[in-house]
Amino acid sequence: MTNEEIRAFIERAIAENEVMLFMKGTPTEPRCGFSARSASMLNTLSVQYAALDILPDPRIKQELIEVSGWPTTPQLFVKGELIGGCDIMTEMYESGELAQTLGVEMPADEQADLGQPDPTQGPISLENRLG
Repeated sequence: MTNEEIRAFIERAIAENEVMLFMKGTPTEPRCGFSARSASMLNTLSVQYAALDILPDPRIKQELIEVSGWPTTPQLFVKGELIGGCDIMTEMYESGELAQTLGVEMPADEQADLGQPDPTQGPISLENRLG
């Protein structure tokens, strides 16, 4: 796959999925703590989202950076717009702004454990054909 094809795939994923998370690993098997926390926030909010593992090919991360202008992962996009990484997501989650941006209610237990993704709340499966 060429870099241009990878970039086009990333751009399509952002455009076609209302909530798109680029992460290290998968929501059920995250490969870093920031990715685990990001997926867990979305799962706690019961949001349907697509996720893509950037690790199979280093060109995926490079093309994602070119598309978003954001140097780190995870990266969350909502309705085609970059929200940010884990730190921004965490601040937004804690203030309730993330739930508002996603159009959902904050769970009653606002202090929900965000350390590990909840396997009962699954994301949309997005086939990673980039690696």
